This record gives sequence, C-alpha cells and structure tokens, in this order.
Amino acid sequence: MSRRQLLHAVRELEVPLGDGAAGGVRVDRQGDGVVAEGEVGVVVEFLLYLGDVDDQRGRREMRVQPVGAGDPVPVQRPARQLRQAASSVPPAPGPDTGAGPLLRAWRERRGVSQLDLALRAGSSARHISFVETGRARPSEEMLLRLAEHLDVPVRERNALLLAAGYAPHFAQTPLDDPAMVTLRQGVERLIEAYEPYPALVVDAVYDVVAANRGIAMLLEGVPETLLTPPLNAMRLTLHPEGLAPRIRNLPEWRRHLLAQMTRQIALQRSDALREVYEEVAAYPHPEEPAEPVTSPDPVPYFALPLRIEHDGRVLSFVSSIATFNTPMDVTVAELAIETFLPADAATAAYLHRRGNAA
Repeated sequence: MSRRQLLHAVRELEVPLGDGAAGGVRVDRQGDGVVAEGEVGVVVEFLLYLGDVDDQRGRREMRVQPVGAGDPVPVQRPARQLRQAASSVPPAPGPDTGAGPLLRAWRERRGVSQLDLALRAGSSARHISFVETGRARPSEEMLLRLAEHLDVPVRERNALLLAAGYAPHFAQTPLDDPAMVTLRQGVERLIEAYEPYPALVVDAVYDVVAANRGIAMLLEGVPETLLTPPLNAMRLTLHPEGLAPRIRNLPEWRRHLLAQMTRQIALQRSDALREVYEEVAAYPHPEEPAEPVTSPDPVPYFALPLRIEHDGRVLSFVSSIATFNTPMDVTVAELAIETFLPADAATAAYLHRRGNAA
C-alpha cells in the first residue's frame, strides 16, 4: 500500500499499551511523519517511510481492514518498537506545570497570537504551538527570545527556564552585596543631587530602598509605627495615619496609585504586589466630591499633581519614574527611581528656601 493510501485509510488507531489496555489515539499529518497523540498524554511519532510498509523490502506489512465510520482500526506493531518510540518523547506536562503552559499564559496575557509571536521571534506558529502543549522542548536561547518579545519580567524569565529544566539565566544579587557597591552609591548620589526636591528608590512591591531629605520632609509627623522598616511607599501614602489626611486631592491621587498598581499586576505574576494592593485599597478613605474642587487661581498643571499640606501651606508636585534599561539582574530590574518635581513656582521657591536654611 502506498503512503498516500495509508494516510487516507487510517483515521483512528487503537494501540495496545503496556498493561494490555488499549488507548484511542488521534492521527495528524505533520511533515514527513504522522503523529499519534493518546489520551494518556504520550505522543508517539510513527515515521511512515515507504520502506516501512513496502513488503518488497522484507519489512512487516501494516494491514488495514475495512471498517465502519468511527470504528478503530487494530494495528499489529511489535511491543518493543512501541516502547522504544514512546520512551524517546518526554511526557507532556500537566495543565499548570512546565514551560509550555507558562509561555501560553504570558502570550495570552499580552494579547499576542501564536503567529504574531512566531513572526517576532523568527520561529513558526506550529513550533510555538508544540512548545505550549509540551510536544516540543524549546532551547534555552528560544525561551529567552520568546520571553523578550513578550516583555516577560526578568524574574519570570528565570521561572520559565526552570520550568523547562534549565538553570536561571539572571542573577539576583542583594543590594548590600559588595558587587552592588557601584550601583548603590550611584543611585544614592542621584537622589541626593535632586535635593531639595523629593526623590526615592523602591523595589517591586514599593518597599523604600533609599530616600533623600526631600522625602524625609514630607514624612514629618507620620507615626513611628508606619516608619518601621521596611517602609512601603504605598502604605505610607494611603494609610489613614500616614500622608493620606494631608493630601488635598486624595481621591484623584489614590485612584492614580491604585491604577498604577493594577497595571503592574497585569504585567507581572506578583502575589506580593497583589497583597499590597489589596491592603491599601481596603483603607478607609473619604468619598469623592460630587463636583471637583477648584482653587480660585488654578495652576495649569501639565500632569496630575500631588497636592499635599506641609507646615501650613500646600505643596504641589508631579512625579516621574525611571527604571534601568535592559537589566541583567533581577534586583536591578525591579528597582524604580521616583522623583517629584515642583508643579508650581511657589512650591519650588519654598523648597529652595528650606534647603538653603538647612
């Protein structure tokens, strides 16, 4: 029987398993072979070269009997050959384990199709599908390339590699490690040079890593219970005993901060960040006014300001956040430098007078 006739005749096979049971398998044409995938999760590839079914070459003939629609076709195949074929393919991972499901979750989270990801990474949609279903094991280089095009956080790229059986690619060096001295000193000089304006450095869950004297000024009057390390910027800002009572536009600023955290949670798989979000979102807060409150002489702000009371006056700031470009370390990848720029001339003048008097 020719190869074309065999592929036309065979629709469903019943292959004897090791314990004598039978498992129905689905047959798909894939390139130069046929892949039979069983319910037990074992994928067996039968390379049906013409020599394998050509009795003129002395090989065993695979006999196909006429059957009714939907009936399985019994196939006589040496058990030893079946065991060898099955053992050459690793079992597919469970639904929640392995690099494949993780990769699929990141792709779906980013809203990218298999074809789009394949085009970006120089691969094929078929290979991406095989990787996600566990039918192909990607190389370390391919996993890193796919993760880069999906903008997977550095920490989660290590998780992908571990799930695929590779060692982590990115180090996670503590900031107090001697290898981080240059980075730490550079960041400290940066935020000190920003004085008298406030600036701080936070990690992935908004714990404060470093802060300058401008931040210390804003924290004056905050209870010691909230200043116990590790300080958390979100907790300090939104806690009823923290800065929240002094923020004049608390509803708008609170909404801005919660939306910022929501975006980060959507981009990351961080249970710790989600816990912080749930804590600060549950803090009691005043109801938003029905009509927005405007000052008699409004300032044309170019971004949402933080308007906070300090020493009998209202200071206005706009914030910006900077991160490191193409980080090669998990710790560095999760650092963010937030700076607060005066949003009006009165705030800038007050901070300079205070800085000069210090």
